[in-house]
Amino acid sequence: MSLDARARGAQPVGPADDTPPATAIRRALARARDGKPLDQGEAATLLHARGADLDRLLGYAGRARDVGLTAAGRPGVITYSRKVFIPLTRLCRDRCGYCTFATVPGRLDSPYLSPDQVLAIARQGAALGCKEALFTLGDRPEDRWPGARAWLDQNGYDDTLSYVRAMAIRVLEETGLLPHLNPGVLTWRDFQRLKPVAPSMGMMLETTARRLFTAKGGPHYGSPDKDPAVRLRVLEDAGRCSVPFTTGILIGIGETRTERAESLFAIRRIAREYGGIQEVIMQNFRAKPDTKMRGVPDAELADLAATIAVARLVLGPAARIQAPPNLIGDQYGLILAAGIDDWGGVSPLTPDHVNPERPWPQIEELAGRTQAAGMRLAERLTIYPGYLREPWLDPRVSRHVAALADPATGLAREGAIPRGLPWQEPDGGWGEASGRTDLHVTIDTTGRATDRRDDFAEVYGDWDEVATRIDPAARRGGTAPQRLRPEVAAALRAAEADPAGISDAQALALLDADGPELDALAALADGLRRDVAGDDITYVVTRNINFTNVCYTGCRFCAFAQRRTDADAYTLSLSQVGDRAEEAWEAGATEVCMQGGIHPDLPGTAYFDLAAEVKRRCPEMHVHAFSPMEVSNGSARTGLPVREWLIRAREAGVGSLPGTAAEILDDDVRWVLTKGKLPAAAWIEVITTAHELGIPTTATMMYGHVDTPAHWVGHLRVIRGIQERTGGFTEFVLLPFVHANAPIYLAGLARPGPTRRENRAVHALSRLLLHGAIGSIQCSWVKLGDEGCREVLAGGVNDIGGTLMEETISRMAGSQNGSYKTISQMAALAGPLGRPLRQRTTLYEIPSEERLTAAALSDGVCASVRGGPTRLPLVSG
Repeated sequence: MSLDARARGAQPVGPADDTPPATAIRRALARARDGKPLDQGEAATLLHARGADLDRLLGYAGRARDVGLTAAGRPGVITYSRKVFIPLTRLCRDRCGYCTFATVPGRLDSPYLSPDQVLAIARQGAALGCKEALFTLGDRPEDRWPGARAWLDQNGYDDTLSYVRAMAIRVLEETGLLPHLNPGVLTWRDFQRLKPVAPSMGMMLETTARRLFTAKGGPHYGSPDKDPAVRLRVLEDAGRCSVPFTTGILIGIGETRTERAESLFAIRRIAREYGGIQEVIMQNFRAKPDTKMRGVPDAELADLAATIAVARLVLGPAARIQAPPNLIGDQYGLILAAGIDDWGGVSPLTPDHVNPERPWPQIEELAGRTQAAGMRLAERLTIYPGYLREPWLDPRVSRHVAALADPATGLAREGAIPRGLPWQEPDGGWGEASGRTDLHVTIDTTGRATDRRDDFAEVYGDWDEVATRIDPAARRGGTAPQRLRPEVAAALRAAEADPAGISDAQALALLDADGPELDALAALADGLRRDVAGDDITYVVTRNINFTNVCYTGCRFCAFAQRRTDADAYTLSLSQVGDRAEEAWEAGATEVCMQGGIHPDLPGTAYFDLAAEVKRRCPEMHVHAFSPMEVSNGSARTGLPVREWLIRAREAGVGSLPGTAAEILDDDVRWVLTKGKLPAAAWIEVITTAHELGIPTTATMMYGHVDTPAHWVGHLRVIRGIQERTGGFTEFVLLPFVHANAPIYLAGLARPGPTRRENRAVHALSRLLLHGAIGSIQCSWVKLGDEGCREVLAGGVNDIGGTLMEETISRMAGSQNGSYKTISQMAALAGPLGRPLRQRTTLYEIPSEERLTAAALSDGVCASVRGGPTRLPLVSG
């Protein structure tokens, strides 16, 4: 008897879902047989396979599954997770047509389970050997239900996610169960808050069929969190934040098979680009009483089997694919044959609150059914074995996971009994120094150990998938015109009349200027510079202190970040930071600029300790410290709102923020360039909040990688808009992309930085578009070199930055212009321009005579970093 007969056929699932011709199914099956990749159309075709065709399809999928299990070191092993189900709240702001989990306040004794109720469930589960605490709840119920908002207020929680976080910590500490969080739609910042308290999280994609969300009467109509675009963004943000994530599709809710195939390919794209999807659930719709869709036929099991098989072929052998065993009747053999390798979570204690009418099978029965199909059942943890490492597993829950994991397989350790372990933010302040702490000096003598990290092929995601996001216009060329083209001449006339008022089209024309056009643009910008800032070329005597380069954010442009085990990795002690600040003060510095990697062990309060240490050692030193990414990290780790965190930072001694981490303020570019860095909106929030508090910042733009001139114009518009609202920017700093060791360049995706022509044009345009808003335009000698700086100083730039004393970030990326510049070298740079050189402070004031004298004696650079060659191989050995 065929598998199709055992499953009793299938019914149509939506409109315009015509059965393909038999020849099309045979062609697609032949490709599956030969191991060739399926396109979306072929996948949709195979979803129609029935009878003997379905048998063949399942055979090919099962073969792929078996290859993947063998490669994973567990041939023939089907996993499951022993869990308890914690329905933290059944209130929800959505109105899905098939859901019985969500309800109304009048049917509940309380809007939320109390802490005692949560812990009672967890403790009972731990006693029964469970290892997972599945937190399931409705999306942001406080937005819809006043009673939920009142309960949160009465119990001291800002929102539902704050309560989720608090309960996850208590479960970890008091029971040892590992939280798996399903709180619905999350933002990038939400992931930052929750990652330290849970090894994994999840949210079903369900479908990418937007019509099911927009059409009145559709299953997702009136449910803001079921917008497919929103849910896809959640999957992407999980990957950006290195959160092991569970997702899946729900079949039979009205989607066509073409739409179902689209959903599978969307999941595959995100899984490849970010690597964060640890498992994919194939769930079949089962009608429930008391719902709008109670009369809709159940999704047939043959349809589920075909979907699992196609998912296996589309997602590949390495994907972990599961189907809930309580929704398949007695068809265990059919579902195993289709290619699953996991049964999902099964509870010996709590019901499936989402499908309460379908009890879980007994674990012994599940083992028997699996064995009858020739396979063996094994228990896993909520986090899959491939993710038991940084950056996926946060150090704050790594001990809890290690207590339950088999070190040989990464699955659940046989006989392991959960026991509560303390959960806490890393404390004790800053740790001891470690690693290559002399990198700030030896980068100029021995270079970096290697040109890339050992995990280059995996940590940044699938490079081929990343490449699909890049605008083809990001790769440009062309020859210089011999005369002013009409559109450029018109843009120059408009800019002369109203520099900041030119249109985007005119700005783009100016960015394309070359030859005489470019000379005219530079002259116009330089005239504005002279009117606004005078002829002085200013600089600051400062020391960069990059306190650690250990970072797991995964920015694809960054050559500075290292894993803690890499040869070039280092972390300074608090004492070393203070020593370097003192050395800088003795050398006449008025500022230290402190930034570092997002170290996984870093306490959120460590930033305060760093600022306080500098102020303790050098009370009059200006502390210019912590990018918006670091502010967001500190805020997430301490649980403080951004505003409160910034107030604490100011109290610790922070005087201003560097406006780095901006790169390009367009998320389409940012998500190619940075993977996991904060989105543009979060950068803007940190910067504007700082300005509201009276904390000044710089503004930056890193350009010339996978961006286009249109992105540069958009970025400048955003910066000007912020300045017009807040007035908090002290300067605008242009940072040409340094490509040599940048991962995205080594992968062949980015171009080798901007051209000389583009550098001149964008510096000049910045002067125009920011005219009347930001008076100081700064160039980077580290990135441009002396001659490049002279060119832009003749085209609108008035400031050349700082002496730096130790510039490691650009040098690690491949800059050949040294890691410090003395005052004498600054003078040599400015000399040919015939303009005076003047020392300034961070806030563009004149330093005291004492500071000027000390700087002159040291030539602006402390003795410990001076001397030795500055142009050496970028890779040692």
